[in-house]
Amino acid sequence: MKAKELGKKVKVYAVQAELAAAWPPSLKAGKPIEVKVQPTIADGIAVAKPGKVPFDIISEFVDKVVTVSEDEMAKAMLGVMENHNLVVEAGGAVGVAAILGKKLKLKGNTCVILSGGNIDPLLLQRVIRHGLVASDRYTNIAVMLPDRPGQLVRTAQAVAAAHANVVEVLHTRHGNGLEISEVELDLSVETRGKEHRDEVIESLKKAGLRPRLFNS
Repeated sequence: MKAKELGKKVKVYAVQAELAAAWPPSLKAGKPIEVKVQPTIADGIAVAKPGKVPFDIISEFVDKVVTVSEDEMAKAMLGVMENHNLVVEAGGAVGVAAILGKKLKLKGNTCVILSGGNIDPLLLQRVIRHGLVASDRYTNIAVMLPDRPGQLVRTAQAVAAAHANVVEVLHTRHGNGLEISEVELDLSVETRGKEHRDEVIESLKKAGLRPRLFNS
């Protein structure tokens, strides 16, 4: 244990974004190491090389550094917004992301520090959508259909039978791999999670349709 408070043992953990994680290799090497930083929603903590002063402090007082993915950060931000009505930027929500992503084995009372609400509204909108997709609560489904009347209704009925809600539809005759007599129907569907998403897919299949998941 590297930190003690009021006579009780305390463990201190730090969290970084996977795409800008200079600390794990630096701590392993025993000195600050520069890494290539990739684009990340956690721009506030995207540092290519630790400074000497923070490196000395973290080396002494932090027990472990873990990393989290973009999906895990988006899910954490969404969860904090929904459950606690707090807008927290990605770099300030990494602690929650690490816990939700089971990156740490925690025992006893745990405190997570939330910091920073400096996030552009347009980026926040994208993060919310990304978090919903990552949580299987916003599902994108492509369905190949014969190009004849009644197929859109048939598809909508199959989605409704699974108690899901269609929020957006794109109907195209110009997708890759389409036959002359086929169209592709791209659906954006609100779901309650992975199990419900699978129910929607199964309902479409039972209706004789050919659904597949895709990333928007």
